[in-house]
Amino acid sequence: MTSRPATSRTATSRTATFLGFGAIGLWGLLALFTAASGRVPPFQLTAMTFAIGGGLGLAVVATRPDGLKLLAQPPVVWLHGIAGLFGYHALYFTALRHAPAAEANLLNYLWPLLIVLFSAFLPGQRLKPHHVAGALLGLAGTVVLIAARGGLGAGFEAGHALGYAAAAGCALVWAIYSVTARLLPAVPTGAVAGFCLATAVLALACHLALETTVWPDGAGQWLAVLSLGIGPVGAAFYLWDRAMKQGELQVLGAASYAAPVLSTVALVAAGFAAATAALAAAVVLIVAGSLIASKDLLRR
Repeated sequence: MTSRPATSRTATSRTATFLGFGAIGLWGLLALFTAASGRVPPFQLTAMTFAIGGGLGLAVVATRPDGLKLLAQPPVVWLHGIAGLFGYHALYFTALRHAPAAEANLLNYLWPLLIVLFSAFLPGQRLKPHHVAGALLGLAGTVVLIAARGGLGAGFEAGHALGYAAAAGCALVWAIYSVTARLLPAVPTGAVAGFCLATAVLALACHLALETTVWPDGAGQWLAVLSLGIGPVGAAFYLWDRAMKQGELQVLGAASYAAPVLSTVALVAAGFAAATAALAAAVVLIVAGSLIASKDLLRR
């Protein structure tokens, strides 16, 4: 069996990397659509949006030659997918319940840096100084943004240890899920539909056990929920799966710090937040970090 030419592999990697940028862009709309969805409780919103994203993915899978057979994956694949999608969200909501939002989000946004660092352990991957430098600049931009938006108060307090641990767990779970997807190249992206639906079922169970049901109020809020399910909690996960399996992990890790900035820009554009000097500084740091981490890609 002959291997693909290097130019073909490079083109595939470049395409997958740009699909990953698409996922990051969709995650930039997460805060806007969530704010527009009203007072729907977190686990209920997770169940609704993952059901939409998984259902749409399943409809697409059903049209393919192998159809629903794509969901017939080994238990370890299902464990990987469900632990990544549901595990991350469960830990994130736990973090927000038990720690201040600013500190929790700061710890959560260690995941792009961890993706860059963990990629070094994968076969065929090379971690270079400019990858780390780019990711650290992105982290610095996120620190500036979160500190200005939510205020880091007096710093991390021992009384919120559970929340901090959950937030750090978020970063670890998502980074591991993302990087280890590279070790499952034979698993089709269509299988993500099954992981989304399983996440919706588990989130529904958590909602029924922990929350009071609150339905969206009016067409605008329902549209926001639908938009979440189609984009940030739907298409983004399919794009990210392809990107992690074939794209440039270090570049994607550094570029992921654009998500909180894009979220803030979207909120400003929609009138939910005000433009600030901190936002401008964060943009400069994150764009610079992404360009530095993408040096090799830009040369090609």
